[in-house]
Amino acid sequence: MNIGQAASASGVSAKMIRYYESIELVKVAGRTEGGYRIYGQDDVSVLQFIHRARTLGFPVEQIRRLLALWQDQGRSSAEVKVVAAQHIAELDARIAELVEMRDTLTTLARQCAGDDRPSCPILEEIGRADVEKLSNRAARGLKTAAS
Repeated sequence: MNIGQAASASGVSAKMIRYYESIELVKVAGRTEGGYRIYGQDDVSVLQFIHRARTLGFPVEQIRRLLALWQDQGRSSAEVKVVAAQHIAELDARIAELVEMRDTLTTLARQCAGDDRPSCPILEEIGRADVEKLSNRAARGLKTAAS
């Protein structure tokens, strides 16, 4: 099958397939006499694996490791679990950061009158505070609001 068909079958765009080849995440496809890429079912299976891993948020280097483990029939599941656990920890950290950002913005939005006056606590805080100070103020504001 050609690259368009492989893209359709795997859920990975042709552009991404070419990119994955360029970073050697997947092997470079064979070519026809006319120079077109040719993919087999094994290639599509690898692309589907990558697509599913990307859907779960794994970065390329972790996908590279997972792909090597997937293709290694002598692997232990413990090795796979270590990669997954590392990714879970990274996701938890990102979630905590996003919750903190949301809480900070919620507090600032509550403090903003949202009227015709130019004064805006949101812009004032963003303009004068670094992220850590902003988060600390938001946390104090939420505690005060909860009291």
